[in-house]
Formats: sequence, C-alpha cells, structure tokens
Amino acid sequence: MEQDPKHPGDKEIIQRVLDGEVNAFEALLKRHEQRVLGIVKKHVPYGEVEETAQEVFIRVYRSLPRFKYADRFEAWISRIAVRTCCDFWRKRYRSKEVALEDLSEAQQQWLEGTLAGQALESLDEQSGRKEMEATLDWALSRLPARERMVLELTYLEGLSGKETAALMECTLANVKVRAFRARKKLEKMLLKVLRP
Repeated sequence: MEQDPKHPGDKEIIQRVLDGEVNAFEALLKRHEQRVLGIVKKHVPYGEVEETAQEVFIRVYRSLPRFKYADRFEAWISRIAVRTCCDFWRKRYRSKEVALEDLSEAQQQWLEGTLAGQALESLDEQSGRKEMEATLDWALSRLPARERMVLELTYLEGLSGKETAALMECTLANVKVRAFRARKKLEKMLLKVLRP
C-alpha cells in the first residue's frame, strides 16, 4: 500500500528524521501531542505538565534510532511518557518521614474520620472529595516513583495489570508486587501520621 505524500505515516516520518530531516519531527510531535499530554496531565501536577511533556518529546527524539518498527509508535511513545512521569516523581521523592503538619486541618479531619471507619457523610460531600483527593495526592507523593505509578495506573486509571506492565515495561508479577508493597506503605504511612 502506497503512502499519501501529504500525510506520511509515522514510519516514513521517523525515517526522514533519521536521514537528517530534523524538521520532520514536528509532524510526529503534532500527531502525538494530545496522547502525550493526556498521559502527563494524569500523572504530574498541573504546573509541571508542559515541561514534562517537552521532556517526553526530547526523549522520543533522542531515542528514535532505537525505535523498532515492529512496535506501534503510539504504544512506544506512551511508554516513554509514563517513564518520564515516573522519573518526575523519582526526582521529587522526599524522605519517608511524614509530618502531620503537611496536611491541612480539613485533610487531617478527613484522614482521621476515614481511618476511624467513620462515614464521609459528616463532611460536606464535595468538600470531602476535595480533601480526599488532596490527602491521596499528599500520600502518593511520599511513595517511590515506580510504586506511585503502579497505583495510579491500576487503581486510579483502571488499567489492568497487564496494561500497566506493558506501559511500565516490567512483568505482571512485578506490577502485582509493587502494588501490594505500595498499598502497605500507604497504610503504614497514614496510620503513623495519625498515631505518632
């Protein structure tokens, strides 16, 4: 099947870039920009999305010589985006010491109520949801990057273990182990904050 010269496929554009036509990379960028932004927006803070997406495309450009045409380019670029988000959190990962002072009063109340088994009904539902999301984000930020990404992909985005393994380029068993460890760390961390 012959390619339309006005709309070349990813493979043809990649070959043009590798042959020295670096401006052709812009076509790949435009074609896959929304896919990359969609992944990055889910995994990094709003203020870091643009810079992280740029980092993804820099990595894609530098890695083009290693792209294997047997892979789907969209899947390959998605894996690079997930890995870049993981690296973002790896850089931001702080010590495992968790201070209760880092939480707002509303977040502390939500956390205490949730761990004590009280229903969220005592708080305004919309306010409770915001506090829950902020508290979850606070707790996730204290996990190692790969554990955070496994939890986000499987539990928050609803991907299967197999899909998560493909994006993170690891085995299904590895995903399961990381998810188990991460859940235990979250539980221990949240309990420690409430009962120092």
